[in-house]
Amino acid sequence: MSDAAQPTAAEVRAAAEAVKTALDRHLAAVERRSGEDDPAVYEAFNELAAAAEAYDELLYDRYDEVTPFEIPSAEEALPPYTGPEEPNALSVLIRRDYTVAEPQRLLGHAQRIEAADDEGSDASGTVHGALGLLFGEFEPDEIASRHKEFGLEEGDSTLWVTASDEPAEPGEWLEAPFEQVDPQQVVCRFDVSAVFDEELEDDTDDDELEDGPDPSLDEDEDLEPLDADR
Repeated sequence: MSDAAQPTAAEVRAAAEAVKTALDRHLAAVERRSGEDDPAVYEAFNELAAAAEAYDELLYDRYDEVTPFEIPSAEEALPPYTGPEEPNALSVLIRRDYTVAEPQRLLGHAQRIEAADDEGSDASGTVHGALGLLFGEFEPDEIASRHKEFGLEEGDSTLWVTASDEPAEPGEWLEAPFEQVDPQQVVCRFDVSAVFDEELEDDTDDDELEDGPDPSLDEDEDLEPLDADR
């Protein structure tokens, strides 16, 4: 970035003041909130997140520095729940991603399924045909628990539980099962991703670097090899 495009010191200072104001507003909203999912708190949270992100960007552009904290963006947070207090129906939306890590293992399982059915089909000769046989034979939860056995490798997964007053009519949403989800009726969600493990590993590595080497180990001390006969 050129010097001409850099924010001024006054702009950085103004962004810092905006964060302070947003902090005060968020605290005030929390102190007078009317319930667990008060919309005023949610709005104040988003304002604080936006102010903090703007300040962080300006601080980096001007001084090549970052803030020591991170606030999730509005896109990462669910909106406050506005569904029924006593729902009469619920929907469970699940997405699980896999990669076909061992195609031959998958094809082998499909061939055994095909042989047991004795229908004379040759669907097991292709990967997409084998997947159809596999998911037609086993429940998704069983495949999730045995994925390595079937030659699959887990990717990201998410589970959303949504509430409603009345159950959907039979066949109502089958053509587009995931298009009518109202985020404000999500009771809870559970996400699994390798990115969470990577973040945890990065935090662990940083902690180890900060702690330094184990003082109980003398760098000049020679370690005696273990005797295999002992």
